[in-house]
Amino acid sequence: MAQILLAEDDASMREFLAKALRKAGHHVVAVGDGLDAIEALDGFRADLLLADVVMPGLDGIELARRAAKLQPGLKVMFITGFAAVALKNRDQTPRGARILSKPFHLRHLVEEVDSMLTA
Repeated sequence: MAQILLAEDDASMREFLAKALRKAGHHVVAVGDGLDAIEALDGFRADLLLADVVMPGLDGIELARRAAKLQPGLKVMFITGFAAVALKNRDQTPRGARILSKPFHLRHLVEEVDSMLTA
């Protein structure tokens, strides 16, 4: 079972993703934005940060950069409906980060998460 921090500003999407990951056996802390995610990392050791790229306040890329400093070795996966935005800022993302473009099937998300965690 992995410890996953999920940062997604869309409440219904956040709940949907968290439920699927929990069903797959992972422990998920789900938050609505990047600032809440940084706060959550203070008392939570995550194996994986799963973050939307475009969020108000602190976007997913800046969140990943800060999170990687707080928890070196943290694996990062971005989920986004704006792949061009994510790819444009690719040089700013932590090494080894993956991008999963919306829309995606939950099965594919779980497979990608599991693959990343075992890599």
